[in-house]
Amino acid sequence: MALMFYDPAKTFDENVDEGPFFDNVPPLERKGDPKFSFLGLPVYLPFGIAAGPLPTSKHVNAAFKWGYDIVDYKTMRTVPFESNPFPNVIPIDADGPITVEQADKGLTMADDYPADKTKLVITNSFGNPGRGPKFWAEDMKKAIAGAGKGQVMIASTFGSAKDGMSNADFWQDFADASKIAADTGAKIIELNLSCPNVVGEGIVCYTPEAVIGICQRTREAIGDLPMVIKLGYFTNEQQSLMEKMMAEVAPLIQAVSLINTIPAKVYKKDGSQALPGEGRLVSGLCGAGIKWAGLDMVKRMDVLRKAKGYKYEIIGIGGVMTPADFHEYREAGADAVQACTGPMWNPNLAHEIAASLK
Repeated sequence: MALMFYDPAKTFDENVDEGPFFDNVPPLERKGDPKFSFLGLPVYLPFGIAAGPLPTSKHVNAAFKWGYDIVDYKTMRTVPFESNPFPNVIPIDADGPITVEQADKGLTMADDYPADKTKLVITNSFGNPGRGPKFWAEDMKKAIAGAGKGQVMIASTFGSAKDGMSNADFWQDFADASKIAADTGAKIIELNLSCPNVVGEGIVCYTPEAVIGICQRTREAIGDLPMVIKLGYFTNEQQSLMEKMMAEVAPLIQAVSLINTIPAKVYKKDGSQALPGEGRLVSGLCGAGIKWAGLDMVKRMDVLRKAKGYKYEIIGIGGVMTPADFHEYREAGADAVQACTGPMWNPNLAHEIAASLK
């Protein structure tokens, strides 16, 4: 069996119940004290796994053991929520950077994953599923306990829209989920404001009023805990929108996570919708093809914080498939770097990046 944190050939529930899919993981050997820091916390490696492929404490603790030091427990809600229909991850027929225009025009699914996984491009569509706080609140405590010296777990949270719910109530639901996570002992809360795979809830980060309202309510709910906001890609035409939003939320947050995915229309070769189910023509593009977008956002957010004197740290995400990608993000201004697709197909990536620092 291939070594995998999350197996895309299995359903979400199978991954929750049976994963991760490897045994006898050799721990990454650590010596001395951590030389890096993230949000004031010491870390051996300013690298980890972003919200997505680690849905339980078993997955999180395997990631810690394998040498990923800044790890997200998958995005959770205040209510149980079913996954989008299977399959949830499919390969994309693409080579090189994929522009926003190409993603909007539409891409075609590939027959199989490429042999060279450093060039892998996928789309994912889950919808932020989970079994609700009765499961994840207790399980998250086990994940937190699995962090060793120089490691930290981030709790990713999301609000659930319901029929008849006001905007303010939707914003509050983010805060309520974050409060539950804070009560488990999580040291950092991340607000997932950029998921493109939820039917009816939309991509929150492009509505400044919502971002501001969610951040304000969450800050009240979690007190002084460090708070991260995870954003999507903002085009150059959206720069002023982003800057105005950041002017309001920068005093409330401690870090910005950039980026989630690029929304893309995905078709089969015959032109039909690739992923089954209503509202799933558009899904989140991940992997090597979006590295340009993550780097671009990190650079722009770094320029902005320097120009305005903002104190937030930056997590760079998107297309980190090799140690060279990690270093490129650090040079662009990222204080820390995370990945999802890279570790899914190469769980040894943290070992490789640690070796590149020696």
